[in-house]
Amino acid sequence: MIANRYKISEKIGEGCFGKIYKATNIRTGEKVAIKTETRDSPSQLLKNESKILHYLNKIPGIPEMKWYYVDTKNNYMVMSLLGESLTDLLHKKRVFPMKWINEIGIQILSILQDIHTKGIIHRDIKPDNFLFGLNENLEKPTIYLIDFGFAKCFINENGGHIETKKKTKIVGTMNYISVNVHDLYEPSRRDDLESMLYMIVFFYYGSLDWMNETEEIKIKEAKKNLKNRAGLPEKIRRMIEYIQGLFFEEEPNYDYLIELFSID
Repeated sequence: MIANRYKISEKIGEGCFGKIYKATNIRTGEKVAIKTETRDSPSQLLKNESKILHYLNKIPGIPEMKWYYVDTKNNYMVMSLLGESLTDLLHKKRVFPMKWINEIGIQILSILQDIHTKGIIHRDIKPDNFLFGLNENLEKPTIYLIDFGFAKCFINENGGHIETKKKTKIVGTMNYISVNVHDLYEPSRRDDLESMLYMIVFFYYGSLDWMNETEEIKIKEAKKNLKNRAGLPEKIRRMIEYIQGLFFEEEPNYDYLIELFSID
């Protein structure tokens, strides 16, 4: 029991940040997900995530953050309970038909456009972080973006774009980070989109050329050469050329990318 309000039923996830549980609000019967983090955790990502989810409240495809709570041992964030991830579904299907890729791609792109419009970049776009709604019809599913622990505002205090600079370590997940992030450049909107690109290729082939590679330099080179892969659909090739050509501060043309997804 948490705060005499939520009764935990099972653990549904775990990572370096902490754990996620399925729980029930004992007063209303509502099923929720509760993300936990110990108060002595070196990352302390949960408070940042709760603030960003509160800021992005009511945007389609963003889960509702219901409550943030702290006790003597843990930080807790209560949010909407969602269904399985795109990774889970791909394990069942092996590959996605292009019709699904188009529909899912447009939803993902729309979510990214909405959060970017609010001045937020996610910085860890990957299939694990996109979930279906609970009990969704997979013929017409709704996709939700989760895990905003690494998210950041790209607008500075003067209302301009943050400056490009080098970082000391990679932000994000190795298989999906952009070429620029490999080079330790600060992420921006273009890098969320490039990570989305690698997701789309993953859905189309059921794997990525570099998934079993252990040397980072070879992973980066494979990403740089992805547009030359034999058999790659022309519209995905055009997406790669466009997104990898974006400048750090450049606002992406989301409508152009949605138009490419709409091509059969």
